[in-house]
Amino acid sequence: MARLIGSGPMLLTTRDDELAEIRDWYRDTLTSEPAPAWHTMPQCIGPTWRRDAHGFVLPERTLGWDLLAWSGYWLRDSKTGGPWKWTNEQARFLLWYYALDETGRPLHDTAVLQRLKGWGKDPLAAGCAVASCFAPLTFDHFDSSGSPVGREEPNAWVQVCAVSQEQTKNTMKLLPGLIPAETRRFYGIQIGKLNMWALGDSRQIEAVTSSPLALEGGRPTMVIRNETQNWNSSNGGIDMDGVLSGNAAKREESVNVKMLDICNAYRDGEDSVAQRVREAWEGTQGDPEGDAGARPRYHDFGLLYDSLEAAPDTTMDMDTIPQVVEDIRGDADWLSPKRIVKEIINPKNPVSESRRKWYNQCVAPEDAFVTAQEWDANQNTDLMLEPGDTIVMFADCSLNDDATGIVACRVSDGFVKPLGMWQRPAGRQNADWRVPREKVDDVVRDAFRTYHVVGFYGDPSHVLDSETGQRYWDGLFDQWHRDYARRLKVWAHPSGRDRHAVMFDMVDYMVQKRFVDAVAVAYEDIHDANFPHDGDARLRNHMLNARRQPTRAGMSIAKEHRESRRKIDLAVCAIGARMIRREYLNMNTKRKGRIW
Repeated sequence: MARLIGSGPMLLTTRDDELAEIRDWYRDTLTSEPAPAWHTMPQCIGPTWRRDAHGFVLPERTLGWDLLAWSGYWLRDSKTGGPWKWTNEQARFLLWYYALDETGRPLHDTAVLQRLKGWGKDPLAAGCAVASCFAPLTFDHFDSSGSPVGREEPNAWVQVCAVSQEQTKNTMKLLPGLIPAETRRFYGIQIGKLNMWALGDSRQIEAVTSSPLALEGGRPTMVIRNETQNWNSSNGGIDMDGVLSGNAAKREESVNVKMLDICNAYRDGEDSVAQRVREAWEGTQGDPEGDAGARPRYHDFGLLYDSLEAAPDTTMDMDTIPQVVEDIRGDADWLSPKRIVKEIINPKNPVSESRRKWYNQCVAPEDAFVTAQEWDANQNTDLMLEPGDTIVMFADCSLNDDATGIVACRVSDGFVKPLGMWQRPAGRQNADWRVPREKVDDVVRDAFRTYHVVGFYGDPSHVLDSETGQRYWDGLFDQWHRDYARRLKVWAHPSGRDRHAVMFDMVDYMVQKRFVDAVAVAYEDIHDANFPHDGDARLRNHMLNARRQPTRAGMSIAKEHRESRRKIDLAVCAIGARMIRREYLNMNTKRKGRIW
């Protein structure tokens, strides 16, 4: 099989000779490859496209050469009928993925390969899955020349994971065409729709989907996680991420456990596993300029992140789209820029989706209230509320569908901090769950005991108690009014027949107008990095979930659609709390006494 990719005819007498020929062919090809002729310089993350004065930078020690050789000998390209051949870009990535340190320990136990649609991530994953079962990819020793020597993993168990069975099929359906008959006979391979067994069932590839309880306790040797940009809390992806990472971490030191995420760019604000992993990795990088104020937030945890994406300031117009796509596709020259241009310019496709799919950029939707970059620029992890601080609070209340939250805002600097959030737990058994009013009341009263509260508004919603038929929150709001009105410097509804210290009912048009004005001010403050927070993950998720929505009172925020599981309630609370602070600071300071 190796003869078909060699530079010319030669007499090969043993399998080792053919493997060596394939290995040498890749070495010669990768070390002599010229620099890419970019049209517009893309953003190259990771080592795959890194170059120095001598060419592409390759790892000093790696078992990746054995993977390239083994796959070239034992695997087949179903389209051409010839031996399997990695693109140069894929080969360089694999060399780095299996790179070793001077002791033989893998440099990277986990990796993320983020590329545009159609690049060939599933074929790469399928080839890696099969090679992980049979190729010598576990370090054994160094030979006399100092090169690493690997061995097979006798109980190799590869899991191909996704949140739907259809996504696992994208990888698994490639195995029959990838593994020729002679390879199947040699290793005793049996291929099913969702499994592959070999060598007396001692080695296995299996497809698994989002059932965290069923996955708990497994001991795989390689985990391939497909389309992690679609893994989120609503489909069990977040839970599955935790289980799979835990399973991989508990294997004994002698077993080389690898994890590979293959994904497209994620949608900013969806809190997917892909977004969490990318942001965790970015937290290990710090400021390339070495600014002491932007040092890495996290310790390096051994993740290889590799992405080829258009630079953030890349334009999207008819003149440049074909050139950008040609650059971002890398070595995937089977992708046609002309066809992709037609897809991009089709008016039914949002620009943000075109940038995500074809420019490989992680961008927020067009109607996002804020982006992750804008929000994170306001973060200061040193901030905290201290007893006795002067604060204001805003509560957004519901019955069971949406979350109920309370956010405080310190008057002195505008620092916002969630004090509590209540949301229905997942599972059908919790269908009748309701927000526990007594716990919300406890948080409010504890805040009044701990801090100097000068303003407290809340939107009660108009949900009804299924038992009494009365509005669920009105009684508690009235109790807060009676207990705390004398202490509050600003009131939610300060005048008129319906005056109330706390009730900020956004059904009322004038109340909506006040909140809409606060939304505009909040965005300007966030954009100007004048909206301090401590990085609370719940608040961040809700802020990134918020979408701009026009109302009769002006531009407000809302969920992406009515039935969306992505909550925004803490974002409403934070904006509302900043609104109260502004109203308090803008009070007529000459006026004495309390507002009645």
